[in-house]
Amino acid sequence: MEMIVVDGIDGSGKSTVAEWIAEHYRSRGEKVLVRAHPSDSFCGRLSRRSLTSEGKLMRTVATVFFILDVLNSLRLLRGWKDRDKVIFVRYVMATAYLPSSLYQTGYEFFCKILPIPDKLLLVDVTPECALRRIEEREHEREMFENLASLEKVRGKVLDLSTHGWKVLNNCGSVEDTRAQLARVLSDWDASS
Repeated sequence: MEMIVVDGIDGSGKSTVAEWIAEHYRSRGEKVLVRAHPSDSFCGRLSRRSLTSEGKLMRTVATVFFILDVLNSLRLLRGWKDRDKVIFVRYVMATAYLPSSLYQTGYEFFCKILPIPDKLLLVDVTPECALRRIEEREHEREMFENLASLEKVRGKVLDLSTHGWKVLNNCGSVEDTRAQLARVLSDWDASS
């Protein structure tokens, strides 16, 4: 089983791109599972609920339950051995949501203790593009889903993306994004 990570800021199109990657591998006859975080597990639901609240305490609670949700998904990997690929949507880049004094240390810490695959994809968009997409969704707004937070988090994400991530610009047309993704998949397939 091979793990792939698709990450990015809120509203970047991570889930859509992950599904396109899954389509690519399924079309080759591979069994693929897409696992998004926060998931529908108990910890994932608590993390998501905390994200719709405000304040430092709720930020901490959301972070703790997000970490537990990811760890639970990793525990479940053993049961997914029949899958050729498992795509995690949102994984270690969530550390970019930590305060500025902690995000790099948090990223380095989790990279030491979590399995980090070779196939890392950052779906990047401008904060303005992300906010437009967020506003089109029918869900309760989360604490980081505002322009100021998106700008801060995107800066941190781009800083962390220098650690082996392929970056996909998802602000253009669907055709342009899919063409970029085709090049990434071609590189990944050639290295497998």
